[in-house]
Amino acid sequence: MKSPYRDNYESVAEEGHKKFMAAGCNGCHGGTGGGGMGPPLSNEVWIYGNDGDTLFRLIALGSDGLKEQGYVRKGSENVVGPMPPHGGIVKSNDDMWKIIAWIWSINPPDKKAASAQ
Repeated sequence: MKSPYRDNYESVAEEGHKKFMAAGCNGCHGGTGGGGMGPPLSNEVWIYGNDGDTLFRLIALGSDGLKEQGYVRKGSENVVGPMPPHGGIVKSNDDMWKIIAWIWSINPPDKKAASAQ
């Protein structure tokens, strides 16, 4: 899967932040992505990676679902529990990509990973 906003994520970041808040992501990751019960989205640690495909699957399936698909941790972060699946909470694929665009706006994706997408 590839984000339709990969090359211009800043253009939908504000809308993505509204969707992030509406989906309740701030309950664990904080309203600005600075963390809380869940890991900060603003630091350099990406537990599974920060490419669009991985982030989409992580949000939709949760961390347990992602591991069931064969993904392994690349980084380590102190967290209270697993990331729950939000595929049924986020209303559409486009909304999911906009949330990811907002995440990228506070923590830009690895430019090296872009060539792998």
